[in-house]
Amino acid sequence: MTINIQKVSQMRRLVTLVVSAAIVAGAYFIAFDVPASLGVSSDIQTEGGQREGRAAKGPSQAGRAGGPRGARATTVVLTPLQMQPYEDILRAIGSADAVRSASVISNVSGDVIETNLSANKDVTVGDVLVQLDARTEMYNLEIAQAELEQARDKVLRYERLLASGNSSITDVALAEARVAQRLAEANVGLARVALDDRTIKAPISGKLGLSDVEIGDTLSAGSAIVTIDDAEALLVVFELPERSVGLLDKGQKVLTSTPTYTGQVFEGEIVSFDSRIDSVTRSVTVHALIDNSDGRLWPGMSFAVRIVHESDPLAVLPSTAITWSRSGSSVWIDNNGVAEQISAAILYRRDDQVWIEADIAPGAMVVSEGAQKLRAGSPIVAANAAKGDPVVGGQDAVPARAELKLGQAESQQAISTEKPI
Repeated sequence: MTINIQKVSQMRRLVTLVVSAAIVAGAYFIAFDVPASLGVSSDIQTEGGQREGRAAKGPSQAGRAGGPRGARATTVVLTPLQMQPYEDILRAIGSADAVRSASVISNVSGDVIETNLSANKDVTVGDVLVQLDARTEMYNLEIAQAELEQARDKVLRYERLLASGNSSITDVALAEARVAQRLAEANVGLARVALDDRTIKAPISGKLGLSDVEIGDTLSAGSAIVTIDDAEALLVVFELPERSVGLLDKGQKVLTSTPTYTGQVFEGEIVSFDSRIDSVTRSVTVHALIDNSDGRLWPGMSFAVRIVHESDPLAVLPSTAITWSRSGSSVWIDNNGVAEQISAAILYRRDDQVWIEADIAPGAMVVSEGAQKLRAGSPIVAANAAKGDPVVGGQDAVPARAELKLGQAESQQAISTEKPI
């Protein structure tokens, strides 16, 4: 009885080992396919009615899976490297000022007796704008002129007496008379300045703004009278970010537009910019000059400013071509059917394109899709190539259709050697 129990136990162990080995073998065959050496084949009915055997995977199939003839080719999308300039567009919002403007202010106080301050009137330099009451200043000028004439006569008399040898006139007396004459001349000059200040004139040529000064008003010193704008050209003031400093240059063209004239573009040029970056806004102030000889644009208008900077032709690729690693960004190129990794520095990025700096010849085929699956030296095949027999594994690889025929031949040989049951 004990012997039977032991035999049953041994049989169970044997069955367990056989089942385990079958499971392991099945898992291996599922993962790695059936080795060709086992001669396992399956029948395939051909169009001619003959049955062909298909080997599990022959030597050629093993070569495609990583044998000495090359690894399985990775399907990628290739894009030719193109050279295009990069357009960097700087945008800003600014306001316009007249290239020359002046605020007319009264230097003295007085009563207004005459005005020429019609709004939007064109004036030239020296035109009278406001006349103040100047009677006091006129009288002061007459007094100063009379004193000057008296001082001159005294100097002439002293000079004649001294020249005739009259001892009553000394050199000191003559010098004092001459000093008095100079003081009288200065008083006349002051009186004339005071009289001129009563007449307020246009300091520049341009167009008058609004003014509320009327006849009969009393102005005090420092009172604002009117503004004058010379709008033959406008100065647009705007700010650009710090990154634009290297792109600024005097004479550079700018494109401006205003909501007043929708769809129209007014060209100008940069005439000046600040020498330092604002510590708060981190921007630089720029002045651009716009011609306004037709008078359509007004000072104070808001403008949208664009500055277009075009670089030299650079290598441009889809952004999907860039791969990243610890060493930085890079791209993969097709080097005779083999993947080669090239370091690439990204210079600019816009939408789905990047401009790079890399040691790649223009026109080279670059992997734009599928680069994440590649390793150095991996064979590649283009998914977007022309229709035909795809070549895998580089120059020494066997065409896929040839491998299929080779596999079929091996299968037929295996079938012919099988013994009928």
